[in-house]
Amino acid sequence: MTFKIIYFNVRGRCEAMRMLLADQGAQWEEEVVTFDVWQAGDLKKTCAFGQLPKFCHGDFEMYQSNAILRFLGRQFELYGKTHREAALIDMVNDGAEDLRMKYLTLIYKEYETAKSKYIEDLPSHLKYFECLLSKNHGGSGFIVGDQISFADYNLVDLLMIHQVLANDCLKGFPLLKAYVSRICSRPKIAAFLASDDHKKRPINGNGKQ
Repeated sequence: MTFKIIYFNVRGRCEAMRMLLADQGAQWEEEVVTFDVWQAGDLKKTCAFGQLPKFCHGDFEMYQSNAILRFLGRQFELYGKTHREAALIDMVNDGAEDLRMKYLTLIYKEYETAKSKYIEDLPSHLKYFECLLSKNHGGSGFIVGDQISFADYNLVDLLMIHQVLANDCLKGFPLLKAYVSRICSRPKIAAFLASDDHKKRPINGNGKQ
């Protein structure tokens, strides 16, 4: 069955999914929704919660980006080896969502007025991920356990977009910096990140990053 992502022409909330699918060697289709089509309202009325992304696997369809990541985690066995690992993966992903929401508030509502303050405060948020990473094999592998999980893709995407916002934001976090490099060096992820599909896709819908 074919995977399909229905979303705007941005990385946004789907780039972690794309990294996961690419790394797992899966094929997927993209259906790009223009902002004009979305604002017309007809598509929005058909979407659960009135939101994109929409994700399809054959005739199965679902919404909510983190639910989609968890679905893919189960589909590709990227959800830890034990119930405790699964719980920790959920915890990390929820923590990543907390920071992503702060980032999106900045990008779409407060970019001109709060960017400097956001960057100044960023270490206070990143330190938690550095600490969690340090407790798992000394930070030499993944965020939880000894195999990659859906939370790794989500966290790495989140850290990468923050490196665009403030390119030295990981300077004081050597484990996170090495972690991003290590995950991005996985051959299939590296190929995806080098592709035009990734490079030409804006991070956010308003051009700010």
